[in-house]
Amino acid sequence: YMAQDFENAKARNIGTSASTILTANSDDAVIGIRVANVVTQTIQVDVYISSGGNDYYLAKNVSIPQGSSMEFIDGGAKVNLLTGDAVKVESDTASSADCWLSYIDSIST
Repeated sequence: YMAQDFENAKARNIGTSASTILTANSDDAVIGIRVANVVTQTIQVDVYISSGGNDYYLAKNVSIPQGSSMEFIDGGAKVNLLTGDAVKVESDTASSADCWLSYIDSIST
């Protein structure tokens, strides 16, 4: 039995071009993605995974009001990533979002 390796990845002031939060270097399990609005108006965010040249949206055009945050993995669900898969976040407003992503690194050997 191998101990779980809990890790985090984060980005501040995410804006109108995609920010790569995490690129998997092994079989990883994302256990939480929280995006916070850090500006004074409502923002729209996209959270997606780029894999094999395609983008797969976990959320698209989700509104986050001023002073709020949103969790994109609810109820104990997990998102499994394979090597090279990249989690990305983008906003419709410049420098408007912070993201904190929690994951388990190398969940199988």
